[in-house]
Amino acid sequence: MANHKSALKRIRSNESKRLRNRYQHKTTRNAIKKLRELTDKKEAEALFPSVVSMLDRLAKKNVIHANKAANLKSGLAKHVAAL
Repeated sequence: MANHKSALKRIRSNESKRLRNRYQHKTTRNAIKKLRELTDKKEAEALFPSVVSMLDRLAKKNVIHANKAANLKSGLAKHVAAL
């Protein structure tokens, strides 16, 4: 167990960050699934920018790799364009 004050604080802050990252990652995955299930082009085009924004935010905070975010955005853009 940690003995230093800073180590104890680090444990607390790591846990809160971990929970925040998990929540944002799961929310983004659900939004991606929702976008992929859409069949109406107007709805998909309306939802697409918010999903892209969520992916960019996750990549910026290193929750997911930048290349993974780019690949997901590319695939979703193709999906929306094909509707």
